[in-house]
Amino acid sequence: MTTGVRRRMGVDERRQQLIGVALELFSQRSPDEVSIDEIASAAGISRPLVYHYFPGKLSLYEAALKRAADDLAGRFVEPREGPLGARLLRVMRRYFDFVDEHGPGFSALMRGGPAVGSTTTNALIDAVRQAAYVQILSHLGVTDPPARLELVVRSWISLAESTALIWLDGRRIPRRELEVQLVHDFAALAAVSATHDEEMGALLRGALADEPADGPFTDLVGRLVALAS
Repeated sequence: MTTGVRRRMGVDERRQQLIGVALELFSQRSPDEVSIDEIASAAGISRPLVYHYFPGKLSLYEAALKRAADDLAGRFVEPREGPLGARLLRVMRRYFDFVDEHGPGFSALMRGGPAVGSTTTNALIDAVRQAAYVQILSHLGVTDPPARLELVVRSWISLAESTALIWLDGRRIPRRELEVQLVHDFAALAAVSATHDEEMGALLRGALADEPADGPFTDLVGRLVALAS
């Protein structure tokens, strides 16, 4: 039999609830457009109680960004099994799942949102990029990357960010096509670098050794041959 008495949340539980509510609202609209009153209403508590747990909207925003950043960084985690091209494609699909589900929040995370220039926000963005960088190196089986490989991987991560942000502005290109294109972009960047450096050439040949006939890297080669002819 229900008594109608609402269960009292502990401090950490309430904080996590507010972060979740804020993240959901930030995923639907720009954080600049979301008020503390809306967050309080969605959480079923009063505005003063929100301030009891967070000193202001910025601190709640940063906490929500932290959760989003951890989620986004986790999208790059992929077992080192199977061809590299297929692994990168799975990563891109999970990455765009996040972008698709959290459009305004993703834009806010990458562009800084209302906390633009803040030390906390910049650190969160850098942490996501570094986590992605480490994971890609892991896929390549490299722990001490040469300078050209670092340039390729970090450039590709920046390209993925820019592509996602541009895609959100109108979604004019089918998402699945962009996911494949970004995997092709990685191979193209690595191939160009390999023409200038034998160490990169060896890494690329190793990555392509297990590529199947229907893999994304093989698909790129076929497209380039067709374009050249």
